[in-house]
Amino acid sequence: MIRLRPDQRETYLRLHAEVWPSVEQTLRDANFRNYTIFLHGDLLFGYYEYVGDDYDADLRFIAADPQTQEWWKLTDPCQESIAEPGSGDWWAPMCEVWHLTDDAAAGASGQA
Repeated sequence: MIRLRPDQRETYLRLHAEVWPSVEQTLRDANFRNYTIFLHGDLLFGYYEYVGDDYDADLRFIAADPQTQEWWKLTDPCQESIAEPGSGDWWAPMCEVWHLTDDAAAGASGQA
């Protein structure tokens, strides 16, 4: 998650209403699927599914893409990182507290 700067809200929403096709393709080429960004108040929550074998290499692939770098020059000023200082993260990772699985046997006991 990351904070959306209130004064940049309209810019950010406008940019994401028409994400550049080359940026989307780079994400696909880096094995990202079902990427969604949600907005709640001034917090952005990102969700994606990663289907590759080398997450760090795919992140470097994305970061090396010139079109993605240009995209980030537009979107980064709209955001305020809330990641742990010194972590090197721009978006703060969220801690999973619960996940519904597709395994019918896992929920057979009926307990939550």
